[in-house]
Amino acid sequence: MPYEPGSPQCRVLIDCKGQIEAMLLALGRIDNSQHIRDQLVSVHNQLEGLHALYRKEIGLG
Repeated sequence: MPYEPGSPQCRVLIDCKGQIEAMLLALGRIDNSQHIRDQLVSVHNQLEGLHALYRKEIGLG
């Protein structure tokens, strides 16, 4: 069963996190991209924190 987002904001955040995850996988095949990947992980973590706030607001977390 696919995950159902609890709000439009959650859907956006889930989509953004997924796009970053795809970029991380692609960049993993490129030499000298570690600094960029580190920055993307940081942004992903910030999005996850924001997502946690929205989940808490709608009673899912």
